[in-house]
Amino acid sequence: MPPSNPDFFDEGALVAVLTAQPLDRPLDYLAPEGGCLPGAFVEVPLGPRKVLGVVWGPGKGGFDLKKARSIIRVLDVAPMRDEMQEFLRRAADYTLTPMPAMLRLATRAPGLSNPPSMQKIYRLGEGEPSRITDARTRVLEVLRGYGGLGFTLKELSDLAGVTSSVVKGLVTQGAVREEDTPRDMPFARLDPSLPAKSLTEDQQEAAGALREGLRSGTYGTTLLRGVTGSGKTEVYLEAVAEALRQGRQALVLLPEIALTAEFLNRVEVRFGARPAEWHSGVTMTERRRTWKMVGQGGAQMVVGARSALFLPFQNLGLIIVDEEHDTSYKQEDGVLYNARDMAVLRAAICGARVVLASATPSLESWANAEAGKYDRLDLDARYGAAVMPDLAAIDMRAQKLPSNRWISPSLQVAANDRIARGEQVLLFLNRRGYAPTTICRACGHQIGCEHCDARMVEHRFQKRLICHQCGESAPLPTTCPSCGAEDRLAAVGPGVERLAEEATALFPEARIAVLSSDLFGSARALKEQIEEIAQGGADIIIGTQLVAKGHNFPLLTLVGVIDADLGLQGSDLRAAERTFQLMRQVAGRAGRAERRGTALLQTFQPEHPVIRAILAGDENGFWRAEADARRQAGVPPYGRMAGIILSSPDMQVVFDIGEDLARRDGPLRAVGAQVFGPAPAPVARIRGRHRVRLLVKAPKGAALQAAVAAWVAQVRLPPQARLSVDIDPQSFY
Repeated sequence: MPPSNPDFFDEGALVAVLTAQPLDRPLDYLAPEGGCLPGAFVEVPLGPRKVLGVVWGPGKGGFDLKKARSIIRVLDVAPMRDEMQEFLRRAADYTLTPMPAMLRLATRAPGLSNPPSMQKIYRLGEGEPSRITDARTRVLEVLRGYGGLGFTLKELSDLAGVTSSVVKGLVTQGAVREEDTPRDMPFARLDPSLPAKSLTEDQQEAAGALREGLRSGTYGTTLLRGVTGSGKTEVYLEAVAEALRQGRQALVLLPEIALTAEFLNRVEVRFGARPAEWHSGVTMTERRRTWKMVGQGGAQMVVGARSALFLPFQNLGLIIVDEEHDTSYKQEDGVLYNARDMAVLRAAICGARVVLASATPSLESWANAEAGKYDRLDLDARYGAAVMPDLAAIDMRAQKLPSNRWISPSLQVAANDRIARGEQVLLFLNRRGYAPTTICRACGHQIGCEHCDARMVEHRFQKRLICHQCGESAPLPTTCPSCGAEDRLAAVGPGVERLAEEATALFPEARIAVLSSDLFGSARALKEQIEEIAQGGADIIIGTQLVAKGHNFPLLTLVGVIDADLGLQGSDLRAAERTFQLMRQVAGRAGRAERRGTALLQTFQPEHPVIRAILAGDENGFWRAEADARRQAGVPPYGRMAGIILSSPDMQVVFDIGEDLARRDGPLRAVGAQVFGPAPAPVARIRGRHRVRLLVKAPKGAALQAAVAAWVAQVRLPPQARLSVDIDPQSFY
């Protein structure tokens, strides 16, 4: 394809259209009546269907042009910018993903090809009501106060504190005007000139450095490391304010939907209006509105999940990756990408700034800051009167506990003391459900998933066994499926539901709330529960890693980690790093207001280097030791890795393909890479498909993608076999 595109394609010109269909190249079509711009979103015929596509450049031709079909129509949305096309191409090259799959990520808004839908909105009319009431006065004051902006019926009713019939009555008298208007309206303007919170000297200095970076108008990445409660959010909101002053758009990525409610409130306080949202918790209508307004400049700021990186920003100036270390930024199915890394790539292409914010940065970001690739700003003190919590270990070897109990006497005493003072306690266990294993005491059989090599997890609240790999569920059995014995099934090990059962027995007067992602039917229900807890609606909070992600519970002063050793098990190269991060994050939930907090870690290994580093608060010492170990092993971030997963309903087929690949490792050896495997994946079967892994390890500067692409291209997959490539794998399941 020619490297440069014309500025406009006249009617009948041959153009290449990339679709999201699983094809190996763009297809040629004739430009429609009136012509089209490069990057235009279009509807094209593909066989008997109509599909969405993007004009990707001039057509290649080389066939009878009389057979070329025409573009059906150009959609009424902003064309894809050149920088977005480059981002998708480079992301595809990096992750070894086919371009149609990348385009799917960039067009995940429902109804893009539908004509704009209409809705009724309400504005100030020219008439006067025949009778003035307090309710009517409030409606008219809202309309006058917003300078002629239109409202939906619900928005206007809510703002004025009246019923919809009051508004409808004013419409009939001409005092309010009812209009039909396109549904996808611009978002309310954010005002960066509104007063900010007063910042400490350290915060002012950090905010000033971020503002200077934005004023430079050039790409740059800054690691904003701040202890939990140090006010990182207020600092980077000042960077958002600077981007808005420059007329540029800002994107804030959050790792968890449940965090958005509190964050949106903070944005509204700072800028006078709410930003656009992009995550699974918003309606399809709002997703389409956000997508369109981002492309037209009608959304200045987006708060979203990792996929918000693929929105069609018109003038992106700033990307914030909050809790940048969080593993949820890595997409583990479909297109395998890390949103933290893709944020840096996107910003480099469009000359934007990136802020990676975390109390416990990833080793990759820490190493890039150490090497001078990223700037680094540190906030080492908590904001206001809050101070860092006291940290201590409870040596479980010295605690006398029955085999079916997990809350130690020492933790129980500390919790009772806090509850008596009217404070909150968090009991943290990173296991969902009631128990991780159900075993038959008659024959020893462990109940597993029929479709996966994984144990079924008991969820007693739902009265189901659930597979956490494929989602398969079944009723709780009363007899052993292996030997048929009745009433011999036993739950082994604790999950948060079982911990709640124990806490109810130990603290009978306490109000107990369980926070686990699987216990809430919607993101909104989870947000409401978190807000209720923050206002004092529980004495004891029992939670999984969900509670470690930035929530602020002002009354929480004691954190008890039930099993601090849990993450230290297994062979994951990031096990120590993740345990350190999680424990520090969880401990940081304590004492975020005026009252001093304490974090108690129950452990059978108090002498373990990770536990010692957590207790000592020696973050830099931990990172240096972890970096030295990784450097000596030649693994990320001081080496490169790629994971290959082969899967098929037939186990022998995937082993045969894996062994064939391992023998053909010439392209890998050419760049100094080694291949390990094939070996059964740790979870060797998911949804009835057998899984085999190969792991590629290469030096830091190796051209890994090109070598892996040449390597896997040597094998032809039989029917029903699949091969996926994971560049920079984060998990090895």
